Amino acid sequence: MAERASLSQQSGRTIASQAGSVAITPRFVEPQAIYKRLNELYDAIARRAFELFEDDGGIFGRDLDHWFRAEAELLHPVHVQVRESDDAIIVDAEVPGFSASELQLSLEPRRLTISGKKQSSSEEKKGNVLYSERCSNELLRSVELPVEVNASRATATLNNGILELTALKLAAKSVPIQARTAGAS
Repeated sequence: MAERASLSQQSGRTIASQAGSVAITPRFVEPQAIYKRLNELYDAIARRAFELFEDDGGIFGRDLDHWFRAEAELLHPVHVQVRESDDAIIVDAEVPGFSASELQLSLEPRRLTISGKKQSSSEEKKGNVLYSERCSNELLRSVELPVEVNASRATATLNNGILELTALKLAAKSVPIQARTAGAS
């Protein structure tokens, strides 16, 4: 059964989902909470990049290669699609394997930041491993929005690994224009 969550940030209430079960929603948090997490991840990436630099023989000039490789090892990629309707901005983000309780969202008028951390589980290895791929258990993605949105009235749903955030656009402020005729002072 698909996990489905919906929340109005303003009300803070959880809405029941399909088949009468209560869904857990991604949490909206203040930007400072995400910035703290960003600093922690930056430090972890820097440490791992330095380890890669040392493993590579301490040869200078490959700092970006080491940095990007460290990022790829530590962060799960988040693919996003930003859509626009007449009155809202809709952001779809791929977050497979993350539950709503493992995600945090921070919405500012022109920026959405998605952060997540999965709970680790231990694996039992049997036999000789011939090939192995790993996926990070953390994600962090910041998306610049094309227009200002009303952060207090945003809603988020998580369904089959797709996080959908809908935020209403802020009304454009109209500036009165005064008409003047030629020669008038």
